[in-house]
Amino acid sequence: MLECAEDRLFIYKKFRHKISGKTVNQTPHPGPARLVIASRESALAMWQAEHIRDRLRALYPQTEVSILGMTTQGDQILDVTLSKIGGKGLFVKELETALEDGRADLAVHSLKDVPMNLPEGFVLAAIGEREDPHDAFVSNKHENLAALPAGSVVGTSSLRRESQLRARFPHLKIEPLRGNVQTRLRKLDEGQYAAIILAAAGLKRLGLGSRIRALISSEDSLPAVGQGALGIECRADRADVIALLQPLHHPDTGACVLAERALSRALGGSCQVPLGGFAEVKNGKLRMRGFVASPDGKRMMQSEMSGDIAHPEALGNKIADALRAQGADVILAELAL
Repeated sequence: MLECAEDRLFIYKKFRHKISGKTVNQTPHPGPARLVIASRESALAMWQAEHIRDRLRALYPQTEVSILGMTTQGDQILDVTLSKIGGKGLFVKELETALEDGRADLAVHSLKDVPMNLPEGFVLAAIGEREDPHDAFVSNKHENLAALPAGSVVGTSSLRRESQLRARFPHLKIEPLRGNVQTRLRKLDEGQYAAIILAAAGLKRLGLGSRIRALISSEDSLPAVGQGALGIECRADRADVIALLQPLHHPDTGACVLAERALSRALGGSCQVPLGGFAEVKNGKLRMRGFVASPDGKRMMQSEMSGDIAHPEALGNKIADALRAQGADVILAELAL
């Protein structure tokens, strides 16, 4: 059974003997007669579910793989920021209910939307190879953030992005931006914002990469924990499903995401906390950076370390300790009030 203290993948315990940059090679399982994937119904979520569906169909051609589209509470409430209505867990709760009652066998998530502590009885069975993890600057009139005139309105739904923008560009006006990718682009095109900040991965997956005016470097805007990676969740007692999903797991991405999620979990990361964490595999080691900031960006704690790829959570926890030593606890306590 999965422990809430970590989300160690089953693949790390049962199906893998050595981490490498290659997808796990296994003898294909014959596959069940039918698999159902639970997914949100937004265009991006459906792209992600269809991508995993197609991978599974190729692996198990005799298996009927279908998608159960669902509207989550997070999709329904669009007039309030996520940090005020319960966070990104609102995007996954209904999907987990479908797994629990047997309507679906697995669920596909953007990992940046998955709470740091999964409910008891659920597991991340596989993590797919990461798409571009960077934030993207999108504007119809300006080339990049530095080109925006004072007072320009920039839209973002993320306290992480907001705190970094306020720290680097205090002359800009940051306003909330909710809705799916198409809705956010429409609001930009209507002139409600001079620019908006979105995840590059989502734009590229939807064939909207041409809307990106500039990628924001990770030095200037540290990505969200899990940004650009897909997580496949199932019930912890579904050993059959876990085994079927192992060919979809990307070990390097998995190690990076486990380190990032350990950092966020150790600091109580949520939509209420301006926090970023980003790990990369460099020369066989994990290199990771993390930060915690006040929402106004005036106080920011940062840390960077390298660690053993075989023990990613240890690295994430070490960076969390370093941030706490710098005073992150003060910010976290203030945000909890």
